[in-house]
Amino acid sequence: MSNADVEGGGQARAAAPTTGIKPPPGRYNSSNVEGQHAPVSPFYYDHAEQHERRHHTWLVPLVVLANVAMFIVVMYYNDCPRNGADCIGRSVLRRFSFQPLKENPLVGPSAATLEKYGGLDRYKVVHGNEAWRLETSTWLHAGLIHLGANMISLIFVGVRLEQQFGFWKVGLVYLISGVGGSVLSVLFIRNGVSVGASGALFGLLGAMLSELITNWTIYSNRIAAMANLLIIAAINLAIGILPHVDNFAHIGGFVTGFLLGFVLLIQPRFGWSAQPFGAKTKSKYTACQIVLLVLSVILTIAAFAVGLLMVFRGVNGNDHCSWCHYLSCVPTSSWKCDN
Repeated sequence: MSNADVEGGGQARAAAPTTGIKPPPGRYNSSNVEGQHAPVSPFYYDHAEQHERRHHTWLVPLVVLANVAMFIVVMYYNDCPRNGADCIGRSVLRRFSFQPLKENPLVGPSAATLEKYGGLDRYKVVHGNEAWRLETSTWLHAGLIHLGANMISLIFVGVRLEQQFGFWKVGLVYLISGVGGSVLSVLFIRNGVSVGASGALFGLLGAMLSELITNWTIYSNRIAAMANLLIIAAINLAIGILPHVDNFAHIGGFVTGFLLGFVLLIQPRFGWSAQPFGAKTKSKYTACQIVLLVLSVILTIAAFAVGLLMVFRGVNGNDHCSWCHYLSCVPTSSWKCDN
């Protein structure tokens, strides 16, 4: 993909983070730049139960540091002055200076560098046997603005989730949702190089929603929590219809996280822990929780099996869904939607 691609895509992506709800978007696509937004997390557990479940938080800060470190490494190898461009901060930052704003308005490296170091490129995944890009692309960022928006979002949502459910559950949701978003993106986005934590961040949002549903009995303000999450999800997904924002990564990550939440974030039914030890008459989980868990496991395995099979066979999702492209971009008088 050419630098010209990121010029057009980058400008649109730059707009997406500033128009999204707080905290701002998370996925940038270097030609079709993916803007993703990690929303507010409403935890409505009573204070006693929340205190009992609190875990030490270390994974989310570590992920933030890893993303920052990866960005620094990419900027080192980008070496803007080597190409003789009018780099931003060239006299001070030297090889760490940024590409010109007309090329990358999010203040970061070139599209070619992002592609070289793990960006999500459909052709390389399908025909180059580089499936690892489905995950590595979620650890790259297109610029300082993009990185800052994503990390603020991750801290805002991820820390609370990790405190509530522990590092390994949140970590699995984050990693697997990132892959889920990348798989759907490859199926429908034919051109461009995508980077960013879009699928992973939306996966956390989806998991929050399913966690609310499956643990319905232990919430003290269920309707407010549900309304809050649905509004946040709707706004963030709606922002994805802006041009050059890969909403398929948003949707794929959200659905993956939603299914995983039923499996990983399940909590004992209300009142179960209060029963005397050795004399518990209630089952730990309700029948509804168990049914949702089993269905989610089946659907998750089936979805990944079918999705990956379609990806590696080079299937174009648009051939099987003539209207799906509107989920990622809706043309208006102000912008056009290309491939």
